[in-house]
Amino acid sequence: MRRNSRNRNRILKKKNDINYSKVQKSLIVIVSILFILLIVIACFNYIKNRNDYQNLVNTSKQEIENQKQENAKKEAEENKEEEPTDTTFTMAAIGDIMCHNTQYNDAYNKDTGAYDFSYVFDDISLYTKTADICVGNLETTFAGEDVGYSGYPTFNTPDSLAYELKDIGIDVLSTAGNHALDKGFNGLSRTIDVLNDADIAHTGTYKTEEEQNTILTKYVKGIKIAFVNFTYGTNGIKIPSGKEFCVNLIDNDLITKQLDLAKSQNPDIIVACMHWGNEYKTTPNDTQKELSTFLFQNGVDIILGTHPHVLEPMEKQTVTLEDGTTKDGFVIYSLGNFISGQTAENTKTSIILNLTITKHTDGKITIDKAEYKPIYMYTDKSLKTKKMKLLDINKNIYNYENYIDSTINKTFYDTLKSEQEKVTKIVGEELK
Repeated sequence: MRRNSRNRNRILKKKNDINYSKVQKSLIVIVSILFILLIVIACFNYIKNRNDYQNLVNTSKQEIENQKQENAKKEAEENKEEEPTDTTFTMAAIGDIMCHNTQYNDAYNKDTGAYDFSYVFDDISLYTKTADICVGNLETTFAGEDVGYSGYPTFNTPDSLAYELKDIGIDVLSTAGNHALDKGFNGLSRTIDVLNDADIAHTGTYKTEEEQNTILTKYVKGIKIAFVNFTYGTNGIKIPSGKEFCVNLIDNDLITKQLDLAKSQNPDIIVACMHWGNEYKTTPNDTQKELSTFLFQNGVDIILGTHPHVLEPMEKQTVTLEDGTTKDGFVIYSLGNFISGQTAENTKTSIILNLTITKHTDGKITIDKAEYKPIYMYTDKSLKTKKMKLLDINKNIYNYENYIDSTINKTFYDTLKSEQEKVTKIVGEELK
């Protein structure tokens, strides 16, 4: 019995050993297979990753190359010279800026003790503000309150007018006129200081000889404009000894010198502001005509005339230069009064001239249009103050005819119609 038991145990042990061996072999096989799979997977991933990396590198290289090409294209476009084109701008011009005692008394505010001229320009400031550049003629001084404000015959105006002129868009003022020395050299000098402080460019009067020899230039849309200014005289007031430079007088030698200085700066356009002619005459005299030809022949393109206090004609001229070539020029012999307290015939009506000027790709300058807005210095006698103001003649006529403004009566309408017709008759038809 015991023997049989031992035999069974041996048989069982043998079977177990056999089973264990089989399991062990199976495990070895499985592990081997798994190991092989791991190797295969590792190799696959290696190959895949290597390919992916290469693709990534290739893609990155292509992207970089594409970006380089795009940058190069943009740079080439930026550096590419633009095709030259014609350049057009507008220049507004106004006449004599005067200030009689009636004007500054009207502008005086008793409550503040200040002088406010802003209301004068409400109806017309749009035309001076919207031009690319606006030029006027200063027919007074800013000599300071301490020497006393005054009107005709020796003008001295509150400084606030200068700042108001800047506010309505005045960029350049000619200052060489018959009233430039009304308050002496000190008054002339202080006027320059006030204009500088108001940021209004100016020409014609100077504090030093160096200033006289420095030509005023302004850039408009990249076009360089040079300005010169001369006056026939200073109302018999002698120019101070040693300060002959302080006022540009009309003298052919001085004009030639100034224009040579201007041309040395290679401007595209030269504008001459001329204080000349006979007061209250609506036609130019022979001197004005001869001088205009002289100016054109010596390089001037545009002449803006002032002093007569009334309008005079405008015209285009074609002159023959020394080399036989021809040149076109524009002149308005007088722009009349812009603002004043004058009441004589034709002194209350003026224009805001608007020139359309083009610089062509070949460098040639043309005056394409010469248009104007008739304006009228109106006094509302029903008011105690702020009664003197400029009116847009065309607008007020339109408002009356279309029942827009009931404050305009028939009598005043007839006056405006008459002045409108007179402007066209004196100045001439617009050039379009």
